This record gives sequence, C-alpha cells and structure tokens, in this order.
Amino acid sequence: MTRSLATYIALPGTTAQAMEHWHEVFGGELMILRYGDTSLEGMPFEPDPQAVAHATLDLPGGSIAGGDAMDTEGDYPVRGTAYSLLYTTDTPDEARELIGKLVAGGGQEGMAFEQAPWGGWYGQVFDRFGVMWAFSCE
Repeated sequence: MTRSLATYIALPGTTAQAMEHWHEVFGGELMILRYGDTSLEGMPFEPDPQAVAHATLDLPGGSIAGGDAMDTEGDYPVRGTAYSLLYTTDTPDEARELIGKLVAGGGQEGMAFEQAPWGGWYGQVFDRFGVMWAFSCE
C-alpha cells in the first residue's frame, strides 16, 4: 500500500457543486457518490438520497475528498483563514490562470498573487464556496 495524504472537506450541502467547479478549474479525475447510490441499511441517520456521501477529485500531485455535512443544525463557517488548500504550480502564469478561473467562477481574490519576500510567488483566492485557495510557485 502506498501512503498518501489528501484534504477532506465537509461542505453544507454544496459538495457536488464545489467538486464539479474544481474539476472544471483544475481538471483531474472526479468521482461523486451520493447516498442514494448506496445501501442505506444500518445508517445511524437518514440522509437525503441526493446528498454526497463521498467525492474525490484526483489531481496531479494530490487529491481532494469530501462529502456533504450531515448536521444541518451545526455551524459550518467555511470561509476563513485558519486553513487553505495550497496548490503549487510550475509557473506564475499557470497560477494566474487558475486564480482567474476561480474568480471568474464567482470567487474573490484574497491576496494578490505576486512575488513573495522569500523569493517565490504567492497569492490567495476565496472560491464561490468560501474555500481559500493559496497558490505558490518558485
């Protein structure tokens, strides 16, 4: 077995839309499994059959996994700066193109993508789902 580390994110009912949007922006291989596609026998709750049980977006260099949050009473503050998804690109132009796609898809630039004090390039954008994407390249 090969070890790997993936990001897992639970979104408040928008996982399918977010994963589809990220697939459009970044490419890769997308898999979405809804609760209605599985056997619900033995589940400790009754999920909406259209809710996402598990989704993965496999990209060169990593994966993003997620599902719809089941606690509808809970507070899910998605937008924040306590975390981000860091995407490292080969060139600044590649990062600018991806940032542009996220902004065009309803996102908002958080920190301009520019040369950083450590010599590389860095910037941040919040996508339309409130997820902060940080971009970096040498």
